[in-house]
Amino acid sequence: MKRRKLKQGVWISLYLVLIVGLVFSAYALRNAMRSSTNDNDDKNQYVSSSIVDEDVPVINEVTKIINPYNAEGVSIAKTYYDYQAEAAEQEKSIIYHDNTYMQNSGVDYVLNTTFDVLSVMDGTVTSVKDDELVGKTIEIKHDNDYVSVYQSLSEVSLKKGDTVKQGDVIGKSGTNKLDGDLGNHLHFELYVNGQVVNPVNYVDKEIKKDNSSTTNKTNEENNSNNTTTEENKNNQE
Repeated sequence: MKRRKLKQGVWISLYLVLIVGLVFSAYALRNAMRSSTNDNDDKNQYVSSSIVDEDVPVINEVTKIINPYNAEGVSIAKTYYDYQAEAAEQEKSIIYHDNTYMQNSGVDYVLNTTFDVLSVMDGTVTSVKDDELVGKTIEIKHDNDYVSVYQSLSEVSLKKGDTVKQGDVIGKSGTNKLDGDLGNHLHFELYVNGQVVNPVNYVDKEIKKDNSSTTNKTNEENNSNNTTTEENKNNQE
C-alpha cells in the first residue's frame, strides 16, 4: 500500500488550528474561574454582612432597687434595727406593742395621706394575705434570692402568682395594730439569701443576674457523669 504524505501547508494549517483551540480553551477556563471567584466573593460578602447586621451585642442585665413609693413628702418614721448602730439610733428602731419591746426588721415610711406602694424590682408575687396584726401583706420574690415584703397596706392590687415590673403599683399604704401610733404608713422589709437586711442600704444598689446556681448544677452533673464513667471503667476491668 502506498502511503500519502500531507503537504507542508496542511501541516501548518493543522498546527494553527490546534494553537487557536488551546488559546481559546485557556481563555474560556480563565473566565469561568474568574466568574466562580466573583460568585464566591458575593456570597461571602452577603454572609458576612448578614452576620454583622444581625449580631446583637450581649449586655449584662443590671437593675437598681428603687424606693417602694414615689409620692412626695414620704419620710422614715421608724428605721431598721442595726445591731452595730449607736444606742440612740437603736432606740428609734424599737417597736412597743402589748407590753413587749421588739426590734424593727424593716423600715416604716409615713405620710399624712394614703400613697401608692411600688414594687422595688421585677418579680413574682409569692404571697398575699391579710394579717390581723400587721395588716394586708404582699411578698414578692426577685432574682438573686431577693425577697421584698410590704405590710400595713389598705389596698392590694394583685394576687399570688402575678408577675410585676419594677415601679408597678401593687397597693396603697394604710394602718395596722402593731404600729398603730404611726398612723398611715408602709412597713417595708427586704431579704437577701434568706437574711433580713436594712432596705435603705440597698436602694440604688446595682443587682446583676446571678447564673452561679446554674453553673454549679452543671458542674455537679459533670462530676456525676465523670464518676459514673469511672465506675463503669473499673467494673469492666
